[in-house]
Amino acid sequence: MTDYDSIWRMQDEIRTVANAVLGECIWDISYNQKRMVIELELTVILDDDAIDNLCCQFPISADYDGNGTRGSKFAFYI
Repeated sequence: MTDYDSIWRMQDEIRTVANAVLGECIWDISYNQKRMVIELELTVILDDDAIDNLCCQFPISADYDGNGTRGSKFAFYI
């Protein structure tokens, strides 16, 4: 059984960090049940240094997932 309350809280923490580090630039944040990850897509494409800096700020492990339709994407395995 999926614990949606924990997922919702983790999404809130991810959103808080992204907004604090980058400002308001989140395009989408959602839970992908098939992959069992929280996916974050930004409205901007980040360079390698900015990606590394952002990934270090999150409370859980974040992987750069390439570029999406709007900007850089990240995956959070929970």
